[in-house]
Amino acid sequence: MKRTLAKASLQTALNLLFFTAIGTTVLAFTYNQTRDTIAHSEEQERLQLISQIVPAEISNNDIIHDTLNIAPDPLLGTTDNTLAYRARRDGIATAVVLQAIAPDGYAGKINLILAIRSNGEIAGVRVVSHNETPGLGDYIDVKKSPWIKGFDGLSQARYQDADWKVKKDGGKFDYMAGATITPRAVVKAVHKALQYFAQNRDKLLAPAASTGAQLPQGGIR
Repeated sequence: MKRTLAKASLQTALNLLFFTAIGTTVLAFTYNQTRDTIAHSEEQERLQLISQIVPAEISNNDIIHDTLNIAPDPLLGTTDNTLAYRARRDGIATAVVLQAIAPDGYAGKINLILAIRSNGEIAGVRVVSHNETPGLGDYIDVKKSPWIKGFDGLSQARYQDADWKVKKDGGKFDYMAGATITPRAVVKAVHKALQYFAQNRDKLLAPAASTGAQLPQGGIR
């Protein structure tokens, strides 16, 4: 009886091992077959988003491949390496696209992408992803509201530090009644990203031959 049970248990274990191996092989095969397609799709999505905030007249380079590795930095709210995308017109850097995170949204992190012109003005800001309350905090999404376009043309030269707040806090930015936390988080994140740009402008807008280096946390040392 014991020998029969042991034999049955062994057979069951072998069956599980077999099907696990088959499943792993299928998953690996599927990943290898689809990863290039997925990567291409993600690249097209990034390019489409970037095209919304980088005016066509200031860029004629392959911006999606003119990149700079950015180390995690508190001013960007990032904890992992990100990429900065550089716009150029006839070889001259005209803008840089940064990825930033507002860590203190109402329902968690708000992932942003913003383009800053070489003169420090914001060309555009977009929300990449968020979990804010539908119908209330999600008006930061350009598909739901033009609110995010209010950053266009702003800079540290135009607005003082005290202005980078929602009007409820004494700043310049509008907000929807009952949804202060969300815009407050976005405004603060955009302001910090501008500060990051100001501290690292020369590196971010370096000639194309200088690509490939990683910008360390805290800027250039």
